[in-house]
Amino acid sequence: MLDVLITSKTRIKLLLKFFLNPNTSSYLRSLESEFGESTNAIRLELNRMEKAGMLQTIMEGNKKIFSVNRGHPLFVDVQRIVQKYVGVDIIVNNIVRGLGDLKYVYLTGDIARGIDSSVIDLILVGDINRNYLTETIQKAEALISRKIRYLIYTEDEFSKEEVNKQQNLLIWTK
Repeated sequence: MLDVLITSKTRIKLLLKFFLNPNTSSYLRSLESEFGESTNAIRLELNRMEKAGMLQTIMEGNKKIFSVNRGHPLFVDVQRIVQKYVGVDIIVNNIVRGLGDLKYVYLTGDIARGIDSSVIDLILVGDINRNYLTETIQKAEALISRKIRYLIYTEDEFSKEEVNKQQNLLIWTK
């Protein structure tokens, strides 16, 4: 759906990268290797988004580091559109209810890093009704046309596990 409204594939990738996880920051060369596109195409879109105020920059040595401008008047709206495109809203609204004593839901994997993927990876923390989860995941997959993979941890397991919190995006908490 987003690709119908926004014809630039590079712009869509940048929107996913910066608006799905607003804590993300990146520079041109890292985006080039991540997206597999020319620096020129990425630079054009970065400059357009910076000029519009959607992205802000800081200089670190000779690198121009880009990050999302959370103060932009359209930040929340664009973030919601990106979340709906990925299906995060459906996951939160449909899967979280009825799972039992769920404490946290983290988005992880490619999508948490802002890379579009046909697979959504989740970490669920708490005492979860596994039968309900399996049933609900199948329904959600049909709604969003993406595969959903998940890991389940108790709170103790999660606190002991060496889970890279930088790569995980908290999308729901009790």
